Amino acid sequence: MRRKGLSPLLHSYLVGELLAPFFASFVILYSVFFLVRLIPLLEVVLDLGIGLADFVRLFSYIFPHLLLYVIPMAGMTGVIIGFTRLTNDRELLAFKTCGVSLRRMLPPVVLLAAAIAALTGWFSVRLIPAGEVAMRQLMYQLAKEKIDKGIKEKKFTEALGEVVVYVDETDKDGAWQGVYVSDMRGRQQPVIIMAKNGQMQADISRMAVTIFLEDGTLHSASGFDGQTVRFRRYQLSIPLKPPTKIDGDDVTQISKSSMSQAQLLEAARRPDAHPQDVITFMTEYHHRLAMPVGCLILSLLGIPLGLQSGPGRRAVGIPLGLAFFVLYYIVSTIGKVLAEDKAVPVPVGMWLPNLLFAALTLFVFRRAEQERPVIPEPLTTALSWLFGLLLTPWRKLAARLWKKRRRPAAAARTGLLVHAEPSSRVFHLPGCPQHRSRRASLQFRSVRLARKEGFQPCPRCAAEAQKREQE
Repeated sequence: MRRKGLSPLLHSYLVGELLAPFFASFVILYSVFFLVRLIPLLEVVLDLGIGLADFVRLFSYIFPHLLLYVIPMAGMTGVIIGFTRLTNDRELLAFKTCGVSLRRMLPPVVLLAAAIAALTGWFSVRLIPAGEVAMRQLMYQLAKEKIDKGIKEKKFTEALGEVVVYVDETDKDGAWQGVYVSDMRGRQQPVIIMAKNGQMQADISRMAVTIFLEDGTLHSASGFDGQTVRFRRYQLSIPLKPPTKIDGDDVTQISKSSMSQAQLLEAARRPDAHPQDVITFMTEYHHRLAMPVGCLILSLLGIPLGLQSGPGRRAVGIPLGLAFFVLYYIVSTIGKVLAEDKAVPVPVGMWLPNLLFAALTLFVFRRAEQERPVIPEPLTTALSWLFGLLLTPWRKLAARLWKKRRRPAAAARTGLLVHAEPSSRVFHLPGCPQHRSRRASLQFRSVRLARKEGFQPCPRCAAEAQKREQE
């Protein structure tokens, strides 16, 4: 009865120990991802002249994208750090002494990992597609506002790209009087439009702005021929092309990432859908479901990795966790590529990484429960031998370069720069091939002392010896 009563207290204690490093890891990782994403985002902000309120809105739409990678990494890191601390403080040893096995500590970790995975799934399935649509609408709205701000009285504006607009006056309702338009789209000579009145409207659904002109003339020229057309009402439609590429991704393009799960299935099941499009939609569909499961598996993998530290041992949990995290995404990318290339069925390509890492987690957890190293000793020996074999030539080359670099410095410290041959009465300076020969058994501190004793420089060292005597 006492052991059963201990479980709620133990589980709450373990959850508290894991939540602190999880939130700390989340803040650090999110700050890093945010700074990386902020640099290309600032280009769009400055180009569109976005204010603080719109910047906050734009950032909130990008927020789910960042969390899709930050939350799994923070979950795994939090579990690793939490169990590393418990191991180093010998608390796990105390638990085992009291009869609390590693398996009894597993439920709170599974519960926490499941909550993190559920949060990741919510972001993947719900918030990211909604954020894509909202970001698309916001970017075009900001582009339209930029155009409105750019069109000022008695000034030419180029906010519409190849369409230049001049407005003589603007009333309080936004209507124009005295409008001049130069349209260079697809032409070598512009089409000139002059009208008494006009106004501009934005159609976000069609991603375009429309200029309505009244009582004017249209002048076009082709070579030496010209044409003038009078009109009562003229409509000019201009597609919006704002600077919406953020870090290489065009946020205004309707793509699979902005579609819901139901829309992906509907698009994949259409009779007229291209086979490659079907694979693309189904890949995105399974990717959103596989990511939360992968988050759960990686978080549980942090338990045995955190147990690899201890008093007198190096804490290798974090490096191993980072390696496994990168390996998981590499395997996921390979599976996605194989599915898109029709090498394997889409469900196999998208879910195989989770199956492989689930088996790996069970294997590693079993070894940790038996207090054995995560990586088997034969494999560790083989990897050490392989790395040693690969690094040996580079180590030898580095040693040779360091030795050659150290020789002049050592000679300068001792002052014995001149090596002389007693038999031939010839001396050599550093850099000469004969400087370190066995016959050069005498050593002098300077060229002057060697000459004073009757020694002469060899032909290779004559010019250098003369230069040193003059210094």
